[in-house]
Amino acid sequence: MFIDRAKLTVKSGKGGDGAIAFHHEKFVERGGPSGGNGGRGGSIYFVATNHTSTLINYRHARKVIASDGEDGMAKKMYGAKGKDIYLEVPIGTVVYQEPGHNFIVDMKEENQTFMICKGGRGGRGNACFASSRNRAPRIAENGLPGEEKVLTLELKLIADVGLVGFPSVGKSTFVNVVSSARPEIGDYPFTTIVPVLGMVELDEDNHFVIADLPGLIKGASEGKGLGLTFLRHVERCKVLLHILDIEREDPLKDFEDINHELDTYGYHLLERPMVVAINKVEDEESRQKAEKIAKVLEEKNYKVFLISSLLHENIKELLYYLADLVKQTDYFPIYEDKGEKVKVYDALEEAKKEFEIVRTGAHRFKIQGERIERTYSLINLSTDEGIERLIATLRKLGVDEALAKMGAQDGDTVTLCDFEFEYYS
Repeated sequence: MFIDRAKLTVKSGKGGDGAIAFHHEKFVERGGPSGGNGGRGGSIYFVATNHTSTLINYRHARKVIASDGEDGMAKKMYGAKGKDIYLEVPIGTVVYQEPGHNFIVDMKEENQTFMICKGGRGGRGNACFASSRNRAPRIAENGLPGEEKVLTLELKLIADVGLVGFPSVGKSTFVNVVSSARPEIGDYPFTTIVPVLGMVELDEDNHFVIADLPGLIKGASEGKGLGLTFLRHVERCKVLLHILDIEREDPLKDFEDINHELDTYGYHLLERPMVVAINKVEDEESRQKAEKIAKVLEEKNYKVFLISSLLHENIKELLYYLADLVKQTDYFPIYEDKGEKVKVYDALEEAKKEFEIVRTGAHRFKIQGERIERTYSLINLSTDEGIERLIATLRKLGVDEALAKMGAQDGDTVTLCDFEFEYYS
């Protein structure tokens, strides 16, 4: 079964907590702190491979969770690292983060590896906090939590030439003739309901990959018919082969309608080289009609071939022209590199990142901010020294002064994550 879209939740492992321990051994006085560090949580990676051509492995896999790192132990023993998880995806898979459908990575090369969720760092044990001033510390760090992301995986096939055109214009028959691919063929709309890749091999120096894709209709760029299913795969193609059916009522209008859908969809599809093949030219009447259409298109600088997939006429000439065009054309990146931005340091903005205090009630305040919450999550509050360390950290960051400026009074309640304390000036 061909599956080209999947949703997945991934979560890396939490880092192990550092240990609070002291060395106890006969005849060894004042053995000192011996709490080891916690192990790093397991990370999650994507790996691009050609061993699979579909996302079917993720059709029912709703959540992938890496293992946590183990806690540190006595005798300065480190906790074991959580096991990393490597998820194989077919080459051409694009990863987005939800909500917002924000682009993360394009897995376009064989064996490309990308860390999608980094495991949490392990906390330090009390052996790391020993100093000449504090030889018996009773403090340790908690491991940092892992990351959790909701992802959308979309497979965008990698092909040199993509076939575009209305349903039943002869795209599948053409692929059947020029390659070993065997898409189903029938006399009804939307015969091709899944993309099909075929290898065209003319000689040792001329070969390319061609994609037979579901046909377009008006409104395809808005999701009508099989439009989005098709357009997702044409994004990577270097060259577009637009096939027209001479037996349709108005092939020129078909040509304009399809190009409008390509233009509306975006991704610079109309900036790529486009070759036109007028198909089903099999008698004098159809040839005369095709020549008139070809003249109009050639005036617009399109290269036009009159072909018959059924009779194999002009097929080889068209293929050699496509092969040369493919060699001369570079791949179009799906996402453009915007270039490295210069970061301007703003002292006020940097201060805001440390923490922010919000009044949540008449006598209640909440401390929030990515950095201060990360610092809090590291501190082990199971000992008095741990609580003292948290209070000292808050004072060092200027939380007391900030609370006073906001009008905090003695006895007011202040919360930081799940920690609650009373304010006193």
